[in-house]
Amino acid sequence: MTAFEKQYGIARSSITLANWRERPASQWSFTHVSELVPSAVIRAGVARPETTYHAAPSGLPDVRLNVAGEQTSLEGFLTRTMSDRFLLWRDGEFLIDWTPPHSDAALPHLLFSVSKSLTGLLAGILKDQGILDPGKPIAHYLPETAGGGYGDCPLQHLMDMRASIDFLEEYLDRDGDYARYRRATLWNPHEPDLADETLSQLLFRQKKGEGEHGGPFYYLSPNSDLLALLVERAAGIPYAQLMSELVWRGIGATSDAFITVDATGAPRGAGGISATAHDLLRVGRLFLEEGSVDGRQIVSPAWIADTMKNGDEAAWNTGNFCDFLPGGRYRNQWYGLARPSRVVLAVGIHGQWLYIDPDTNTIMVKFASHAIPQNDESDADNVAFLKAVARLEW
Repeated sequence: MTAFEKQYGIARSSITLANWRERPASQWSFTHVSELVPSAVIRAGVARPETTYHAAPSGLPDVRLNVAGEQTSLEGFLTRTMSDRFLLWRDGEFLIDWTPPHSDAALPHLLFSVSKSLTGLLAGILKDQGILDPGKPIAHYLPETAGGGYGDCPLQHLMDMRASIDFLEEYLDRDGDYARYRRATLWNPHEPDLADETLSQLLFRQKKGEGEHGGPFYYLSPNSDLLALLVERAAGIPYAQLMSELVWRGIGATSDAFITVDATGAPRGAGGISATAHDLLRVGRLFLEEGSVDGRQIVSPAWIADTMKNGDEAAWNTGNFCDFLPGGRYRNQWYGLARPSRVVLAVGIHGQWLYIDPDTNTIMVKFASHAIPQNDESDADNVAFLKAVARLEW
């Protein structure tokens, strides 16, 4: 048995596009996506001394938490939820910086749909610059969508997941819309009896749903990939370069990130970004520091306030995610807990979380490699866990 097999329980040669998102392969592949799927580099630039964090004490504090009516330790919960990384940052310092033996903290971890929130941030910066107008229809920026399902959708509705599109998002689907979508992004293997399709072709051909745009919240990953194409087109700069110049270098990121791309280089802005936990935490600081990090303004305080305070609760409560965060909100590709909470979240399947609580000045990052993409009970437990940790006195 090789050292690789001892660590991950599978031979490297056995990890392919057919199984890379399944256990045990995912414990390795979620930090090595660029070896499996074509990827563009989001360069960090030169790290600034003032952005270097002091290391937290080693190990996990011996505290007990009540999560969904059950007592658990930090280590017990993190292990049970197949966690790959956990950070807790409060009042400018790390209280927990935990990495299990199978993980490497220095490697970028796949964020899955936390990527959507980063794409929404890019759109916010372009709005600040006067490049994007949320009231204009998608076809204004992407003429190829005219006459299709997305063409007449206002940009703001796209960012708030209120576009009406005839598409079914089922993560384990192997034959329908989502399987076709994953093949277009090069996340799934080529099917010899099916025609190849690029991400742009798939998105531009989408048909409109039964209702009008601006109705209930309806979660669709293609919305965020279309947003990624839109910000790239509007700025005239490739997505990876745009993210590097407008976000990664400004927040003082210390590691390059990656984003998967299709056969034409189109970015997977809905779920293809890989980043280190420390750099993702720096993004979270924008919500505690009115859009800045270490005095460098990245996005306007107005956009931060809009994202934290707005989001149509009626649209959420009648949408397809209402059970995920009861009474919650969604704005600019970011989640919000039910009022009066000011907590903002970015969430990805297989257990990826960025949790920002302005009232306790707390940020948490939790990476994982859950065996299945999404589970309602697991999601509820993770939200309860993050809430409980944020309430702890240190």
